[in-house]
Amino acid sequence: MEEMSEAEVASNGNFSNGENRRTEGESHIDVNIADEQNLLLAAAFVYDAQYNRNIHFETSPEAVRLYYFYNHWIMQVATYFFITVDLLLAVFEEPAVYPLPFLATSIVEVLCLLAFFGRLVHFSKVTPRSIFWKDTKNICVMVTIVLNLIDLIIYGALIIAEIQSVRWSRVLRPIYLINFAESRQIRRAFRSIRNTLPEIMYVFLLFMFSVLLFSLMALQLFGNRKLKTAEGEPYFANYLDVVFNLYVLVTTANSPDVMMPAYDHNPWYSIFFIAYIILNTYIFMSVFLAVVYNNYRKHLKNEIRKLAYMKRRKMVDAFNALKVKEGSEFVIKEDKWKQLVKLVAPDISNSHRELLLRVSDDEQNGYVGKDAFIRLADLLNIKVITMKTRMHPLESWMPHVYKSAWSRFIRRVVQHKGFVYAYDGIILVNAIFIALDENNPLISNAEWVFLAFYLVEILLKLYTYDPRSFFAKNQFWNWFDTLIIVAALIATIINTSLKSVGQYSSQQVLDIVFILRVLRLIRIIDSIQRFRVIMNTLINILPTMLTFSGLLIAIYYVFAILGMEIFNGKIRFFPENSTDPYAQECGTSALKDSAFAKSKYCKNNFNDLGSAFIVLVELTVVNQWHVLANGFSLVTHAAARLYFIAFHVVIVILIINIFVAFILEAFFVEYSLEKSEVETAIEKKIQELGMAVQEDASSGNLVENMESCETDAGTFGETNQKGLMFRIASKRYRTVDALLQRMFESEIPPEDEGPPIEDILNFSPNDLYIHNPTFHTAA
Repeated sequence: MEEMSEAEVASNGNFSNGENRRTEGESHIDVNIADEQNLLLAAAFVYDAQYNRNIHFETSPEAVRLYYFYNHWIMQVATYFFITVDLLLAVFEEPAVYPLPFLATSIVEVLCLLAFFGRLVHFSKVTPRSIFWKDTKNICVMVTIVLNLIDLIIYGALIIAEIQSVRWSRVLRPIYLINFAESRQIRRAFRSIRNTLPEIMYVFLLFMFSVLLFSLMALQLFGNRKLKTAEGEPYFANYLDVVFNLYVLVTTANSPDVMMPAYDHNPWYSIFFIAYIILNTYIFMSVFLAVVYNNYRKHLKNEIRKLAYMKRRKMVDAFNALKVKEGSEFVIKEDKWKQLVKLVAPDISNSHRELLLRVSDDEQNGYVGKDAFIRLADLLNIKVITMKTRMHPLESWMPHVYKSAWSRFIRRVVQHKGFVYAYDGIILVNAIFIALDENNPLISNAEWVFLAFYLVEILLKLYTYDPRSFFAKNQFWNWFDTLIIVAALIATIINTSLKSVGQYSSQQVLDIVFILRVLRLIRIIDSIQRFRVIMNTLINILPTMLTFSGLLIAIYYVFAILGMEIFNGKIRFFPENSTDPYAQECGTSALKDSAFAKSKYCKNNFNDLGSAFIVLVELTVVNQWHVLANGFSLVTHAAARLYFIAFHVVIVILIINIFVAFILEAFFVEYSLEKSEVETAIEKKIQELGMAVQEDASSGNLVENMESCETDAGTFGETNQKGLMFRIASKRYRTVDALLQRMFESEIPPEDEGPPIEDILNFSPNDLYIHNPTFHTAA
C-alpha cells in the first residue's frame, strides 16, 4: 500500500508538473496574442495620426480588425465608386443625355443604396454606439437612404400608373459625397461654409436693404419719365424689374447698358449709378470677402486645433498600448518600436527605419521615450530620400578620360551657376525669336541654332551627372526638357523635309512645331526663384483645390437637378439647317426678339445633366448671366430669376470668396513658415551621421527629387559604408493644412496630451481649452 501510494504520489506529481508546463505555455501564448493585439491597436492609432483621421473607434481586438478592414483602400475605392455611380445616374435618367429604362436605373440605384447602408453598418461596428448616434453625418446618410428609397418606390408606382411625377430626392445624392468618413476634407470645407453663413447673413441683409432702397429711388427717378431700353421696353417701370437690374449691376454684367437710357436723358443721372456701384459693388462686396475671410480663418483655426489635439491624443493612446517601465519612466523598447514602424509603414527601407530610430532614440538608449514617440506620425510624413552613390558609367568604362583635367573642367562648368543662367538667357532670346516673323529666313534658320544649344545642354548634363539619376522617375523637368527638345527636333526635321520636296499641304506638323517651341519656355518657371515660390504654393494648395472642386461639383449637382426639373424642355437647340418655324427663337415664341435668342444661346439649356453643368459654369463666370436669367424667366415665370440669384449668392459670393480666403491664407503660410522642428531634427541627425547629400546650388534641381534607390540589406551603419545617402525631399509637396497644423503644434507644450477624444470632436471656435495655445502665427 505504501509503495502504491508513493507511485500514486509520483504519478500525481508528474501530472501536476505537466499541467503546470501546459499552463505556462498557454500563458505564453496568451501574452503573445495580447502583445500582437496591442501592436495592432497602436498601429491603428499611429496610422490615424499620420493621416489625420479623427474617427473614434472601439479598442477591442474584433473592432480593431474591423477598423483595419474599414480603412482598407479597396473599401474606400468601392465607396467612391458607388458614390460616383449614384451621381452619374442623372446622366441616364429622364431628362437624360443617354436615356435608359427606369427599371435599369432603379436597380443600379438600389445597389448603390445597399452599398451605402453596408458601409454605414460597418462603421457602426467599429465606433462606440453613443458616438455613432450623435454623429450628424451618420444620421444624414441614413435619412437620405430612406428618402431615396421612398421616392424611388413612389416614382416607380406612378410610372406604372402612367402618372407624371418628379424625382425630388435626386438633389439629396451629394449628401453621400459629403458625409461619408472618406470625404472628411470636403466635409470640412462644407462646415466652413455652414459656419460662415450666420455672420455673412447680416451683411447680406444689409446689402439687400441697400439694393431695395436704391431700387425704390430708381423707380421714383426714372419710372415716370417714359424712357425706353435699347430693346424698346419700358425703362425702370416695374419695381421687381428694377431690383433685378440693379442686382445685376452689382455683378457689373449689365454695365453700362442699364445706365445708358437715364444717362442719355440727363448726364447728371450718372451720379446715381456711380454712387450705387461704389457702395454695393466695391464696398459691400469687399465687406463680404472680409467677413468670409475672417470667419473662415476662425473656423480653420478650430479645425486645425481639432486635428492637432486628435493627433496628439492618438499618439498618446498608441504609446500607452506599448509602454513598459524603464527605471522611473515609461518607454517603448527598440524592438517593439521597429515592429510598430514596420507595420505602419511597410514600404520604407531598413536604412530609413534606422534613421528614424536614431532621431527618436537620440542617445541610443535602446528605447524611445514618450515625447520622442509622439513625433513619430510627423516623422513618417516627412519624405526622406535614400540614395545610393553611383559611379558614372563613363568613369567605369574609361576612367582615365573621365578623370582627366579637361573632363573635370567641363563638369565644373556644367555644375556652375553660370551654366544655368546662360541657358536661362538662351531661353529668353528664343522666346523673342518665336514671337518674330516665321517667314523671315534668318528667324526660321535660327531655330536650328537653338535646337543645337538645347541638345548640347542635355548631352553635357548626361556627361556630368549619372544618367540613371538624371532620368529618375521623379525628375520631371529633366524628362520634360528632353522629350520636348527631341520631339521638336523630329518635328522640325519632318517639317523641313516636307517643305523641301514640295509636298507640304497641311498645317498640322507646323502647328506641332510651334507648340513645342512655346512649351520650351515653360522651363524658365523653375529657374527663377520667385516663380518657383509661386509654383510651389500652387502645388501645395492643389489638394485643397481638389477638395473645393468636389464641394463645387456637389453644389452644381443640386442646382443642375433643380434646373432640369424646372426648365427641362422649355428651351431647345436646333441645327442651322432646321426648318422649324421657331428654330431662331429656341423653339418658343416667348423668346422672339429677346437678347437670349439674338445671342444664339439656345444650346444653353437644362435638357440634360451635361447642358445644365455648362450653363452653371457660364453663370459662375458672371458675364451675361442676366441674359440667361431673363431668357429662362420669359419661358417660365419672372420668379425663375430667383433660381439664378440664389446660384450667384451661393457660388460667387460665398464659395468663391471662401476659396479666395483659402488662397490668401495659403500664400501667407507659404511665404512665412520656416522648416518644422521635426524636419530640423532629421536633418541634424543626417548631418551628424555624415550621410547628407550636398545641396550644391548648381545641381540643386538634379538632386532635389533624386530617385530613391533604397535597399533593405544590412543595418544602418553598414549601408552607410556602402555609400548610402539621405536627404529631406523637396518641401514643395507639403499641403497647407499640414503647414498650419505644424504651426499650431509648435505651440502645444510637450506634456499637454489634450482633452479626451469626445471633447476634441465637439470643439467649437468659441471653446477655450485650458492649455489652448494662442495660434498667433497663423491667425
